[in-house]
Amino acid sequence: MTETTAPALHRGEPQGEPLLHADSLVAGYVPGVNILNECSLVLHPGELVGIIGPNGAGKSTLLKALFGLVGIRSGTLTLQGESITNLRADVLVQRGVGFVPQTNNVFPSLTIEENLQMGVYQTPHKFADRLEVVLALFPELTHRRKQRAGALSGGERQMVAMARALMPEPSVLLLDEPSAGLSPVRQDEAFLRTRRINKAGVSVVIVEQNARRALQICDRAYVLDQGRNAYSGPGRELMHDPKVIELYLGTLATDVDAARDAERTGPEDSPAA
Repeated sequence: MTETTAPALHRGEPQGEPLLHADSLVAGYVPGVNILNECSLVLHPGELVGIIGPNGAGKSTLLKALFGLVGIRSGTLTLQGESITNLRADVLVQRGVGFVPQTNNVFPSLTIEENLQMGVYQTPHKFADRLEVVLALFPELTHRRKQRAGALSGGERQMVAMARALMPEPSVLLLDEPSAGLSPVRQDEAFLRTRRINKAGVSVVIVEQNARRALQICDRAYVLDQGRNAYSGPGRELMHDPKVIELYLGTLATDVDAARDAERTGPEDSPAA
């Protein structure tokens, strides 16, 4: 990366060395077909960074590449200056990276407490100490620890998934569409919870289809298009950027707002089967 391209690529980033640095990643699921096309991202300590863009832009693929679930074909990925390119997910957890997928993110047959135990399966001796810290962030779970996760609503499952990802005490948390499928009230709770986790000292990368809401809480954001970096900058600045509004926020935010309006008169998110 040249000095002339860095400011435009990571516009608004703070000074100092990034905690996580993805540089020119090329990745995909099928041989010969790339979803990410030299995509880059930096995350500094204490930041909350958003990734937005149209469907098929490669947002979730980028997150999975950061967590070792999609093979990186070229480019580099570093954590605290050390290469973590194509390391396995379990190794990344040991290095301090947590990941919350959009779906299938809890063990439905296990209780809430057992789900949280799975978060420290590599270091079970830390369970008691980490449980106290995590329950302070999610007090709603304190008196429901013996309840099976499969009986929870979508919003409650998302809460358990976030809590489990925080049990190993990660320095980086990757969130894939935490508001997807939730009612408007639960969506707002998911965003507030994300900000609370970030304020507790965890650096966060969040992929979101609800672009406008994501930009409201993010320090900085990246707009992806066809697996490439299209725009970047402070979240609230991108909210008012005419080009971003015209090309991305207009359709993304309008669709999400329409869905929210339709749901406001409907029931809360019901428990999944």
